[in-house]
Amino acid sequence: MTQTVLYERDGRIARITLNRPEVLNAIDGELPGALADAVAQADADPAVHVMVLAGAGRAFCAGYDLTRYASGEAGGDGGYAGQEMPWDPIQDYAFMWANTQHFMALWRALKPVICKVHGFALAGGSDIALCADLTLIAEDAEIGYMPARVWGCPTTAMWVYRLGPEKAKRMLFTGDRISGRGAADMGLVLKAVPAEALDDEVEALARCMASVPVNQLAMQKLVINQAIEATGLMNTQRLATIFDGITRHSPEGVNFKKRAQEVGWKQAVQERDSGTYDWTEDRLIEGSELP
Repeated sequence: MTQTVLYERDGRIARITLNRPEVLNAIDGELPGALADAVAQADADPAVHVMVLAGAGRAFCAGYDLTRYASGEAGGDGGYAGQEMPWDPIQDYAFMWANTQHFMALWRALKPVICKVHGFALAGGSDIALCADLTLIAEDAEIGYMPARVWGCPTTAMWVYRLGPEKAKRMLFTGDRISGRGAADMGLVLKAVPAEALDDEVEALARCMASVPVNQLAMQKLVINQAIEATGLMNTQRLATIFDGITRHSPEGVNFKKRAQEVGWKQAVQERDSGTYDWTEDRLIEGSELP
């Protein structure tokens, strides 16, 4: 069986790679835990000073594997796919909270993590990318949390901590996806560079950081993270995780899942993102056409 997350050490740099390239590294039931395990391995290795997180193939991560989840193929793979009514919110919360904490392994690690984004970092993939300490992105990559339109709430809540309230609202009230250049201009990520320069840019930063003693890196990270955590980060994440489950079991969320099963995930997503479907009334909007 192919490993969903690859790990290797290159001198002082640990390289962690999401490895489901055939589905743009979409998140399945195994990937979050495997990611956390790789982070723990790097954190426990005294030779490692910095981690670089990337994605194999054409993208960093396209989010949860919703062709599988939303179409009902996931079976007993936890609460994410949506339960039959009446639903058990604690079952849903337990599943999503575990995944959120796996993603937050990047944040909690003593050693810094650089995330390298190419292609896409969408929905749950953006959750992963934004939990890293520093995120560098290709200018032509796309990042966004489209399920904010229906069927999702970003459980890590990192949008608001990186952007501040107004810009976070701008993104989550629309579910827009933006380019890497737009993400850098907005302040969501550290830097955007041409795609062909992304590897070199990340390597230069990683090697500069790797020349710093591990204890120095850890102390700086702990101090900066503490300033964020003191604002109530975990409480915010708990609320976001609860709301994520509610969005998928609201009348609109149930209608979205039903629509995906009827017409296929791709068309349902097109209707969601183009605003051509009324999820409350469960019908196409009269006169609207898919772009």
